[in-house]
Amino acid sequence: MALWVLAAIVLAGVIGAVWLHQVMAGDRDRALEAWQNDAIEITDTETGIVMEPASGATSTGLVFVPGAKVDPYAYLYKLSGIVENGTTVVITKPTLNLAFADLRPLDAFTTNAPRIDEWFVGGHSLGGVKSCQYASDTSVAGLVFFGSYCATDLSGTDLPVLSYVAQNDGLSTPQNIEDAAGLLPADTITVELPGANHADFGDYGVQPGDGESTVDDSDVRDAITDEFQAWLDALEP
Repeated sequence: MALWVLAAIVLAGVIGAVWLHQVMAGDRDRALEAWQNDAIEITDTETGIVMEPASGATSTGLVFVPGAKVDPYAYLYKLSGIVENGTTVVITKPTLNLAFADLRPLDAFTTNAPRIDEWFVGGHSLGGVKSCQYASDTSVAGLVFFGSYCATDLSGTDLPVLSYVAQNDGLSTPQNIEDAAGLLPADTITVELPGANHADFGDYGVQPGDGESTVDDSDVRDAITDEFQAWLDALEP
């Protein structure tokens, strides 16, 4: 009997390990568009993927946390416009492909771009929830949610927050995000992306339970880029 129990435990461990290492793979063609974009430079490191403007030094950076079990490379294309405009982006490589399993501090990722003076943090889905936990770090200048919301009460802070809401998101639904809005500062900027769904914040195919996307991929990228830049510009004194 003891051998059966041991075998069951070992089997469960193997299944769990396999599940944790299976990710929703990024679209190769979209990732290549980012890699071949002459306006940005991409460096692969042990803890993250660093995307920098090719035009020269930048002082503003965004640490981006991927959604649960989503390939970090699936976000290269959608974030590439932000980089073109002058913001360095570090996409984290979460432990076990789950943001909440990653116990490393924020500087485990910001050290990938030591020239940055001002850091913003954000993420997609559960990655956005994880980014809230970095908000207490004194180096954080603001939060950016990509189809996500906070489980930590930040309503009493003056932290700038930008929240992208996909109109057809079937996972982090607009209603879910609205219900959690009370945990964020009153001046949070909310931007709806018409026709977009949860998976449109990256490029990794159809996600179970999601709504239908009715918008072009490049339009989502442009909207993310333009709204981020407008928000960033508005923060300048």
